[in-house]
Amino acid sequence: MNNRPQKIFFARNIKFLRERKKMSQEILAAQLGLTRAKLAAIEAGNTKSPQPEDYLNFSDFFKISIDTLLKIDLSKLGELKMRDLEAGNDVYIRGGNLRVLAISVDRSNNENVEYVPVKAKAGYMAGYNDPEFIAALPKYSIPNLPVQGTFRIFPSTGDSMLPVPESSDIIAQYVADWTAIKPNTPCIVILKEQQDFVFKMVTIHPNGTILLKSLNPEYKPYLVEAGDVMEIWQFYAYTSRKFPEARSEMATILAAIKNLEEKIGKNKSK
Repeated sequence: MNNRPQKIFFARNIKFLRERKKMSQEILAAQLGLTRAKLAAIEAGNTKSPQPEDYLNFSDFFKISIDTLLKIDLSKLGELKMRDLEAGNDVYIRGGNLRVLAISVDRSNNENVEYVPVKAKAGYMAGYNDPEFIAALPKYSIPNLPVQGTFRIFPSTGDSMLPVPESSDIIAQYVADWTAIKPNTPCIVILKEQQDFVFKMVTIHPNGTILLKSLNPEYKPYLVEAGDVMEIWQFYAYTSRKFPEARSEMATILAAIKNLEEKIGKNKSK
């Protein structure tokens, strides 16, 4: 049994968050109804036992749980994680990357695969972590899915991800830790402000931005902030009612040219 006292980061975190917001002690103290001297004492760690209302006030102001303020050294988190945290996704309560995700199960206690129709997009933004909303979505049983993981089906719209056909149903697996996503991974991204789902190739940047790129070159890639993203679901498979088009003559010619160039390059390197 480990009897060592747990390290508390409250004082360090309050100073870190204040400076991150570029606020002086006077301004923050005034907004919290404290004296500057008390705030300075809290930041310096000279107040060993702040009052419960102090914990609540700081938690409400910064929108970060008390557990996180106490247990996690926020200065050690990367920019991506900090922006996600400040956006309301307090996923570090136990020091791990945990998200609140509502699921539903069948009579055998197996997770269902819910289908999120286009008409439910706006409702999903408000009810993604509401068990009752999730339980009301259509459910499917899909064979051969991995035992581990949570899966959902999202309809794709538009032709930005051709050759995946328009109006395909994308089966995707929930991603809890966005930093584990490899560059150019196909994903369903749930965007807050746009109240939309997009199917894109995703690259996570250390500075807290996420690059969304289409397979169709007619669509330009663009950046979004981590705080503007609610969820990311990694592509697993898709179903479509459209029969795939035959390979065009031009595509065949381009492939042959590329193959020839690769052979020439290999010969030169010998």
